[in-house]
Amino acid sequence: MIASPARAHAPGGRRQGLSGFSRLSLEGWRFWLADELVPCAGELLVGLRQAQRSPAHGLGGRQSAFPVQAGGSALFLRLCRRGGLMRLLAADLYLGVAPRPLAELRTMVEAARRGLAVTQPMGAAVKWLLPGLYRGLFLTRALAGMTLWDFIRTDDDPQVRAHVLAEARRTIDEIHQAGLFHADLNLCNLFVARNGERLSVVVLDLDKARFYPRPLGPALRRANLRRLLRSARRLDPGERFLDRRALELLGAS
Repeated sequence: MIASPARAHAPGGRRQGLSGFSRLSLEGWRFWLADELVPCAGELLVGLRQAQRSPAHGLGGRQSAFPVQAGGSALFLRLCRRGGLMRLLAADLYLGVAPRPLAELRTMVEAARRGLAVTQPMGAAVKWLLPGLYRGLFLTRALAGMTLWDFIRTDDDPQVRAHVLAEARRTIDEIHQAGLFHADLNLCNLFVARNGERLSVVVLDLDKARFYPRPLGPALRRANLRRLLRSARRLDPGERFLDRRALELLGAS
């Protein structure tokens, strides 16, 4: 039996400062959900249960993203998981009183409001296990396409590859100009979206990203691009897919 939404607040989510989102509790999870998804929240729970039963079969660099359906909409549900050495100690547990998924939702809503190339945010949720200890998830509208890393490994047309790398650089320049610092810019957090014959590049995963009041200065821009270069060196140490020219187009040389 699918649980019904409990303690749902009025659409608009103004108590959380998120216009167009509502807060509701479902099976121990506190959701901030796009208003259009509130009537089909039960479908999201089905997708969440399936994702939790198959934690090693997700998509993305951390195998943490799962396609789900709700109200006829195709979505991606990303379970929050740690990278680096912390994943060995507490892969999906987070400490703090200000949940990172909610902060990410606010950042992505603002990025979308400014017209930046990000995936459409559809919600976030937190499950408190103890005071200050929680698990989290994030919801976005699904896009047709693949990560930049997958794209450059599968498309062998040099003109198309050069176009996509230039599009990725344009997207990075735009978020920098808007004052958005991405805390984990890498080849798997840049997504090549396909709309008919048109290819564009959008940014994924704004966890720990933040807006500055002005365009990013040179130091912060270099920090983002150095992180992108480290990603390229780690994934493609032999420069089989990303040679010096490709890295120059991407701005990560």
